[in-house]
Amino acid sequence: MSANVTVRGSDDVTASEITALAQDRTVAVVGTGTMGQGIAQVALVAGHPVRLYDSAPGRAGEAVAGLTARLDRLVEKGRMDAAAREAAVGRLHAAEELGELADAALVVEAIVEHLPVKQQLFADLEKVVGDDTVLATNTSSLSVTAIAGGLRLPGRFVGLHFFNPAPLLPLVEVVSGFATDADVATRAYETMKGWGKTPVRCADTPGFIVNRVARPFYAEALRVYEEGVADPATIDAALRECGGFRMGPFELTDLIGQDVNEAVTRSVWESFYQDPKFTPSLAQRRLVESGRLGRKTGQGWFSYAEGAEPPRPHTAPPAEAPDRITVRGDLGPAEPLVGLFEEAGITVRRKKSDGGYITLPGGGELNLADGESSFEYHKEEIVYFDLALDYARASRIVLSAKEGTSPETLAEATGLFQALGKQVSVIDDLPGMIVARTVAMLADLAADAVARGVATAEDVDTAMRLGVNYPAGPLEWAAKVGFRRTAGLLSELHTRYPSGRYAPSVALMRRGYAEYAEDER
Repeated sequence: MSANVTVRGSDDVTASEITALAQDRTVAVVGTGTMGQGIAQVALVAGHPVRLYDSAPGRAGEAVAGLTARLDRLVEKGRMDAAAREAAVGRLHAAEELGELADAALVVEAIVEHLPVKQQLFADLEKVVGDDTVLATNTSSLSVTAIAGGLRLPGRFVGLHFFNPAPLLPLVEVVSGFATDADVATRAYETMKGWGKTPVRCADTPGFIVNRVARPFYAEALRVYEEGVADPATIDAALRECGGFRMGPFELTDLIGQDVNEAVTRSVWESFYQDPKFTPSLAQRRLVESGRLGRKTGQGWFSYAEGAEPPRPHTAPPAEAPDRITVRGDLGPAEPLVGLFEEAGITVRRKKSDGGYITLPGGGELNLADGESSFEYHKEEIVYFDLALDYARASRIVLSAKEGTSPETLAEATGLFQALGKQVSVIDDLPGMIVARTVAMLADLAADAVARGVATAEDVDTAMRLGVNYPAGPLEWAAKVGFRRTAGLLSELHTRYPSGRYAPSVALMRRGYAEYAEDER
């Protein structure tokens, strides 16, 4: 493992020795777009003198005016007092020449995502600033190591990946390149804390934490769509109303821009030498090629034309609930359903069994998604139900069954969950279903990232909660489901899709074995 991967800081560098950048030290921001102005606002409100620079003549002055207007709006909304606003404006200056950044203690770059352009900028900056100036890039997709590769002093270079809008979103990924000095990374981390942010430390890897670990949220939804078992609105509803995610992947990529999201996925895939776990979607590529980029073009997966009907997920019609069920064995993460069924007035009988499942009055079986599929059971009537973040709070449950499953069995399964006040979506037979396979893949990439020294488990979970608003960190969720169960689901998927995409990582399997050993004590 290379030295830069140990992103926690080393034993000889302690928090007491490395402190945040002093408030009276100047922060320079190069690039005056939305992100550049946002970063400048954060530094300014934190009390620093701030200089804005842009290579386009007049842009820095325009950005200062724009940022001043932002501060005026904060005063109007009562989020900043007039005296603080006056003081902040007095610390804000436009720089017309790069040489005006000479006394900056920290320079943050937020320009175009093009490696040669960034490399040239920092080569020019190194001729201007002092040797103790920290140089930082806000890149989200390029290698921090590569950007710093030609510098005379690459040890003072670090990644500071803010999330948009920078003044509002708390997360900052503090990225150590291969040559980044540990004390520089620590100073950057402490400075972000001083600015009121929640920093996480990570090594320089494609996608850093968030854009690496988040790929399955989009990729698995697209895979389900490509298999033809559910439409985008139903997949979104499953992840939103059952999985607890704030937005579904189709509506989210329409908001982000299909071209932007697809480009990030392709970049990560290519950076990992076309690892099948990151394979892009042909369906999304076709959407981009057709110019249907989402909200910004008025059409993506959904239409945003004036008067367009909002997308509606498939929802099963009302069905009569069974008056009794038999629960065999332990339902694992779905065990809370037992109490919910009883509260709904359904008689629940418990019977011992090696596996956990529900027997319906008509003889059909309900199984929690486990990576298998119902068509593999020739005689039994098997209906699968999807994983939920919280079965009590979930407003929708997703069922899947093979073609030929009797209407009576499906009606009993549907009515059972409708008796809990849930809406029910029925999709075609699909191994791993929607939420379960998505969570398992997120957990697998998270565990692998931790094992490879990209970040700690705590920082990975924090990054995913704050950076992309996940309802739980992937490792936190997998621990609740069970690492052994999670790895088992992926193993079953790997058997059915032997491309390597679903092969559980050694890191996840180790966690599963450790969990098993602990249970056996």
